[in-house]
Amino acid sequence: MIGIDNKGYDNEGQSNKTIEDAENLPRTSALDRAIVKLKFFKDQHELFLSRTKIVFINVVVIGYFAWATSYFFESKKLSEISNNVKQSNETEPTATTCGQQYCGIQWCDGYGMLIILLAFTYAGLLLTKIILIGVTIAAFATFLAFDTIGSRSRLQSLIGITVLLAFGFVFSAHPKKIRLRPVICGFALQLLLGVLCIRWEVGRSIFKCLGDKAAKLLSFSTIGSTFVYGKFLSEVASVFAFAVLPVIFFVSFLISILYYLGAMQWIILKLGWLLQTLIGTTICESLTCSANIFLGMSESPLLIKPYIKYLTRSEIHVVMSSGFATVSGTVLAAYISYGAEPAHLVTSSVMAAPAALCFAKLFYPETEESKTDAENIQLEKSTDSSILDAASNGANAAISLILGICANIIAFVAFVAFLNAFVSWLFVLVGLQNITFEWIFSKVFIPLAWIIGVEWEDCESVAKLIATKTIINEFVAYEQLGKMKAAEEISLRSAGIATFAVCGFANPSSLGIMIGALSAMCPEKRPDITSVAVRAFISGCIICFLNASIAALLMSTESFEALSNNRTLH
Repeated sequence: MIGIDNKGYDNEGQSNKTIEDAENLPRTSALDRAIVKLKFFKDQHELFLSRTKIVFINVVVIGYFAWATSYFFESKKLSEISNNVKQSNETEPTATTCGQQYCGIQWCDGYGMLIILLAFTYAGLLLTKIILIGVTIAAFATFLAFDTIGSRSRLQSLIGITVLLAFGFVFSAHPKKIRLRPVICGFALQLLLGVLCIRWEVGRSIFKCLGDKAAKLLSFSTIGSTFVYGKFLSEVASVFAFAVLPVIFFVSFLISILYYLGAMQWIILKLGWLLQTLIGTTICESLTCSANIFLGMSESPLLIKPYIKYLTRSEIHVVMSSGFATVSGTVLAAYISYGAEPAHLVTSSVMAAPAALCFAKLFYPETEESKTDAENIQLEKSTDSSILDAASNGANAAISLILGICANIIAFVAFVAFLNAFVSWLFVLVGLQNITFEWIFSKVFIPLAWIIGVEWEDCESVAKLIATKTIINEFVAYEQLGKMKAAEEISLRSAGIATFAVCGFANPSSLGIMIGALSAMCPEKRPDITSVAVRAFISGCIICFLNASIAALLMSTESFEALSNNRTLH
């Protein structure tokens, strides 16, 4: 790579000074103490800083090359148009002429010379392992340079991706222990899935089809709920408890049957093996992340219940983060009923698996040796006696889930209403009207909404949705999103980005549910579970925002409109 400095690779963590030494220096100036601390930080993170410098230089060089490439072809196109206009105005035909810069690539000057310089520079570095990163960045940067012609505003979400990943590094629990393979491979796989599922027309059509078929399948639950509760409650009045939540009975019924047949375990095991192979994470981490695509945050850890006592803190952090960053198949229909696009929900769930491994390993790196591997992992089989028993138990198991959802929504909506009234009362006393707790929170999230790619005029609306999801839960956020879409208060693009941003279980009630579920499965691990819970909660939120940023980067306005209008692009 350009600017490779091998010195840092062999001296990680080598330092003869400590922060205490800096603080105990005899009456030195504040500037001297600051310099010593900066040197200490540099020594402690020399390896990472060296690699970061290499990546940064290559990003700048490759970014410039992509910019120059875009400019060259745009200028060439304009030159051809100008020549055509000039020839059409001439009375006699003349030989076609063009400027030297635009008659193909001139290898001794301009863009051609730039290609030669870069080719020779990178050719001399082919033996460097990190060259693969540069080639990948170059390919993706070139793709973006051409793909965003005419819609450069999509590049706005690159700010969000950069800021979110930088946040993960700066506030990492153990920056010196960060392993680059899970972080880079996880993020690369997330991007690849985004390209396949969002940008590629065939992939987008496939996932739209899957989303529509899932919505159609789940819609059959309406027949059952109408039979029990009546048409008025289920369809006319559309009461949440009677119109939305009953679908959970049906999905739990289906999943229990698949689990009894062994199909669910087979799918999860294969996906877990794939993630472990590609990203380099442990088998328990990979299995849980793949399970969270289909199951809920409290159900997926059941697959590794016998092994939870052997998990390290970093592995527990991954298990919890992936749970907060995804939603279960049992509640997708509830979101769809509010108007959320099925294809966006399915895509977000799939992308969240590698994203969770990427960011969780950045935010809380491994510092211990894992005690589990693929050879000693055996997924538990269903204990049901027959397929009918499995179906019945699956439907019954949904009772506690539905009651829990109702209880949490009632409690948290009421609590937020109380906070709104209290904050409003405080501000009324100083002469300020219409300022509530939710209003303050929504203002805080406006910069976040902008950096993940939302149009500025819609930032406040999307920020309010993010605040609602973070404070209460995603059910209420999707309900508000549906109302905004129906009233055309936000654009279809902003609504699509918001769908990705709030597609996760990261909220206060889920934090308690996750701690309680894992502690019940393995009481002796409760201290470790509670110690990483808040970090996992933050990870879950940021993973959703990363998904939203990538969706905003890859999907054009026309693509969002095509999905929302139930058609595909051709």
